[in-house]
Amino acid sequence: MANAFLFFLLLIFSSNITFENIHACNQSERSSLLFLSLTLSSPQLNWTSADCCNWEGITCNRDGWVTHLQLPSKGLTLKGGIFPSSSLANLTHLTHLNLSHNSLSGSLDQTEIFLSLNDLEILDLSYNLLFGVLPSSLPSSHIRIVDLSSNRLHGAVSSSFFQQAWNLTSFNVSNNTFSGPIPSSICRHSSSSLRHLDFSFNNFNGSISSGLGKCSKLQVFRAGHNYLSGSLPEDMFNSTTLEEISLPLNSLYGAVSERISNLTHLTTLDLSYNQLSGVLPLHLGKLSKLKHILLDFNYLEGSLPLSLMNCTNLVELRMGTNNLGGDISMLNISKLSQLSKLDLWKNNFSGILPRSIYSCKFLKAIHVSHNNLEVQIQPEILSLKSLSFLALGWNKGLTNVTGAMKILMGCKRLVFLSLGSSFLGEEMPNGVEMADFNGFQNLRHLELSSCNLSGIIPSWLLNLKKLQALNLSHNRITGSIPSWLGTLPKLQTLMMQVNQLSGEFPKELCTLPMLVSGQTAAQVGSIYLELPVYSNADAALLQYLYVYSPSINLSHNFLGGNIPIEIGQLQLLRLLDLSANNFSSNIPDQISNIKYMERLDLSMNHLSGKIPASFTGLNFLSSFNVSYNNLGGPIPSSTQLQSFNASAFEGNQLCGAPLPNKCQTTEGADAPDMSTQDADTKDHQIPWFYISVALGFITGFWGVCGPLVLMRKWRYAYYHFLDNVQDRFHVMIAKCMASMRRKFV
Repeated sequence: MANAFLFFLLLIFSSNITFENIHACNQSERSSLLFLSLTLSSPQLNWTSADCCNWEGITCNRDGWVTHLQLPSKGLTLKGGIFPSSSLANLTHLTHLNLSHNSLSGSLDQTEIFLSLNDLEILDLSYNLLFGVLPSSLPSSHIRIVDLSSNRLHGAVSSSFFQQAWNLTSFNVSNNTFSGPIPSSICRHSSSSLRHLDFSFNNFNGSISSGLGKCSKLQVFRAGHNYLSGSLPEDMFNSTTLEEISLPLNSLYGAVSERISNLTHLTTLDLSYNQLSGVLPLHLGKLSKLKHILLDFNYLEGSLPLSLMNCTNLVELRMGTNNLGGDISMLNISKLSQLSKLDLWKNNFSGILPRSIYSCKFLKAIHVSHNNLEVQIQPEILSLKSLSFLALGWNKGLTNVTGAMKILMGCKRLVFLSLGSSFLGEEMPNGVEMADFNGFQNLRHLELSSCNLSGIIPSWLLNLKKLQALNLSHNRITGSIPSWLGTLPKLQTLMMQVNQLSGEFPKELCTLPMLVSGQTAAQVGSIYLELPVYSNADAALLQYLYVYSPSINLSHNFLGGNIPIEIGQLQLLRLLDLSANNFSSNIPDQISNIKYMERLDLSMNHLSGKIPASFTGLNFLSSFNVSYNNLGGPIPSSTQLQSFNASAFEGNQLCGAPLPNKCQTTEGADAPDMSTQDADTKDHQIPWFYISVALGFITGFWGVCGPLVLMRKWRYAYYHFLDNVQDRFHVMIAKCMASMRRKFV
């Protein structure tokens, strides 16, 4: 019995030894890993124990060979910026290599890692600082996933790179600077396995070659934000397993083929920002699994196919900025019960906006502005509890601004409201009818521009504590700018140009917290919008973030008086336009405190004096205009001011570049104008020259003549001295005359 017990203990002990030996780290690989840790500058890895299989990020097989090296998001950097290919190449049994989301640098070109890792299945080096071109081929025929996205790799992706990619399922090189065509042979080598392709955010060009149809299991194809051209290859529609086609921001043209209806598994179709034309596929509704259709910013025409209402899983429908038209009154939008975003803006749609839209209870955004729709704001809109984005302007039929505002107050989540070119000729809601105002508590952007509204700036705006952008431009608003506008804690954009405002520029406006304090602006953060918005100023995309840059535009009004010196406190301002008003006096030197000003327009006023010399420090100016004022003197010398057209300075008495008339002074364009300065200070100078002459005369007269007048003895002595001088002078003349006679006798 005792022998049996001892045998049992011996068996357990030997099995433990065997188990430990199975997982013991191979010493040569341990040395390679230690060498790898020495190449890392920060942070240091805690690789100190004898068995490297127990180290962080390391996994070994039963034979002690390292199979997994996974150190994502560790903040790793390299000493000398050289990728540790030699140490990694010694890990010949490695199947998983994940060093993503670090700061590793170096080149992958011709590195040993791609020659030795024959068992590699997963390679993830994404989100690093790697550069150079890709090697000629992938390291292993076993490789399934390659992710090199978000690096600094460049050059072409060669077709030979995929020669051994028999088992490749996912290939991602997005967000690099690769160029050349998308390799056409990628599906030929991995036709039975490839599911995910991502070439987006690069510089790929040329057309998309045929061959994608050979990827019989392809689910995702992304190549947006490149320079691709040509039409969509027909064989793409043979890949019936496709779930996502994402090719935005390219130069693709031609029509969307009717064969797209073959892709019955498609959930995302993004062909926005291209040059596609023709009509929409008649049987688009066969794609019943579609959730996202993004075809905005193309040249599509015709009407929306009725079959589109069969896409009952649709969450996002974006068709804006095309040439689409037709009557949408009969569309039963209520069938799209999952719809969250509807964007039909800037087309030619007509008819009445369907009331069935209010049945889409998940709607967060409606953008149908710039059409020919008949729109009215109905109380049913309050059933859209999640509505945060509403743009109905530039249509027809929208009336009763007071009633509309009262209804929309109930949309508690509303963030963006644009009703431009509506309520034509009505009066701005104010006073008694808005006395019970208690809405718009989350509103960030309010636009009532181009409505020809009359009245004054309404006082209920004071309650909009989250308002960041206010656009009341192109109306007939009268009265002065209320001082309480300067108390709105989040306001950063004020657009009131082309109105009939009078009075002065209120000093309180110079204390807007969002334009004075960078700390306050940072705390507020960005506005998230459910749909992209575009600035009318430069047609720039302001996707989902700030609607405008920090701006004050009060141009084309009747404002007067001085521009307050307190305006220099608005240090975060990017645009200041006070043109076509009646401002007078000098341009405040304090404007130069707005260091990041990009656009400054003070033209067509009655400003006098000089352009402040401190304007040479406004290094970010891209637009500048002080024309048609009463300014004089030299234009301050700076590369920035001299880069603008002469028309920005015309209509004044200015001189110097870029104007053709040169300044008279030789001290340079930025030297003070002495003649003007003398003229300005002539009446205030003390006449020291005349004072010194008078003092000299008085001192000389009384210093010499005074004693002669007051003292008799001095006077007698002085006269006696003069008599002696006279006598001696006569004797001297007589001697000279006698001497001359003797010479001539």
